Amino acid sequence: MENRIQRFFLTALFSLTAVYGWAEDANKPSRSDQIIEPDLQRRELKVPKIDSQDFEVGAYYGVLSIQDFGSEPVKGVMLAYHVTEDIFLEANYAMSKGDKTSFEKLSGGASLLSDSDRDYKYYDLSVGWNILPGEVFITSKYAFNSALYLIAGVGGTDFAGDSAFTANFGVGFRLLLTDWLAWHVDARDHLFNRSTFGESERTNNLELRTGFSVFF
Repeated sequence: MENRIQRFFLTALFSLTAVYGWAEDANKPSRSDQIIEPDLQRRELKVPKIDSQDFEVGAYYGVLSIQDFGSEPVKGVMLAYHVTEDIFLEANYAMSKGDKTSFEKLSGGASLLSDSDRDYKYYDLSVGWNILPGEVFITSKYAFNSALYLIAGVGGTDFAGDSAFTANFGVGFRLLLTDWLAWHVDARDHLFNRSTFGESERTNNLELRTGFSVFF
C-alpha cells in the first residue's frame, strides 16, 4: 500500500514539473524574435571588366619636348598584348617635328637642319607592369576599373638625319570606360645619343600624351 502511495506522489510530482517546464518554454521568445535585421540599402554598382580578349589597339596625341628643339605636338599609335593581369607588352610608333634651336632663332643665320631632317619619328617595344590596379567611383552608382602602371622598353629614333638606339621609361594611368574601351594618360622619357652639334651627347626627350584604346 505504501509503495502505491509513493508511486502516486512521484508520478504527480513529475507531471507537474513537466507541465511547468512546458509553460515556461512557451512563454520564452523564439530565437527568430531575438534576431535584429539590419536596415541596409545595398547599392548596385556597374563595374566594367576588361574584355576577354588580350589585345589592345589605340591612338594618342600629346606634347614631345625634343631637347634643344622645343616642345612640339606628337601623335602616334599603339598595340598592346596583355600577357597576364599585371604584365603587358606594348609597341608604339609616333611622329613629331623639331622646331628651330634657340641659337638659330637668335642668330638669324643659316639653319642647322633642313626641314626634312627636323622630322622626328620613334618606334619602340616596351614591357608594362600594373602596380596599382583598382577602381574609380563616379557618383555612388558607377565604378570603373583602373590601373597605374610602370613601363620601360627599347627602340629607335629617326631625327636630324640619323637613326639612334633609344631607351624609354615612364608611368601611365589606364581607365576602363567600358569592357572594350579605355582612356590612357602617359608620361615618358626617350633617351638616345645625338651628335647634331658635333659631339655625341645623351638627350632626354620628355613626352606627355593621352589617348583611347579598344580591346579585341
